[in-house]
Amino acid sequence: MMIKAVFFDVNETILDLSSLKEKFAKYLSDDQIVNYWFTKLLHTSNTVAIMNEYVNFGELSAIVLENVFYEQGKTLTEEAKSDILGTFRKLSPYPDVKAALKILKDNDIKVIAVSNSSLEMMEEQLTNAGLIDLFDHYYSVDAVKKYKPFNQIYQYVAKKENISTDHVVMVASHDWDLFGAKKAGLKTAYIKRKAVIFNPIYPQPDFSEEELTSLVEKIVNND
Repeated sequence: MMIKAVFFDVNETILDLSSLKEKFAKYLSDDQIVNYWFTKLLHTSNTVAIMNEYVNFGELSAIVLENVFYEQGKTLTEEAKSDILGTFRKLSPYPDVKAALKILKDNDIKVIAVSNSSLEMMEEQLTNAGLIDLFDHYYSVDAVKKYKPFNQIYQYVAKKENISTDHVVMVASHDWDLFGAKKAGLKTAYIKRKAVIFNPIYPQPDFSEEELTSLVEKIVNND
């Protein structure tokens, strides 16, 4: 199996959401609220996609944030919204990311980001994280107006890059993302960023590790 490109999810896969927890803690007392917000955001994006509608991720983020504050009996001020969502654009990369991306580059494997975030937000995130120069290209679901894990974005990016899907590996920390990629014909690689169980109902990943450099070495060596 010759791997020609590796697609990377962005949020929670290469970028750490920890700093968001600190921001949420300024306004809400529940220390798990950031996970609830992100899960609710993904649920909303999937619901919109199922109904063949599309609202960009930035707008959805703000709508869901306001809803979460409302559920907590709080009013979301413009200051709090700007503070929290601004941090979403300035997330730090996990410490294993740069070395992992360089391994792929050294092996002439394309490094491509594929995200639910808008193209503008992706560029800002990757630039702020100091990673933009390590990616060959980056793609947003805005191009197909259908969120992951629907198969359109995976197939769209492979076609744009002129690479057969069976020569592509999708790396993500989300089992549902890899489910979508597998259904679209890609190989899959799971990076375990949180203490969660990979859903046994979903197809198991082709590669799996708890550290990203080890994961990409497996991909390069086809272990």
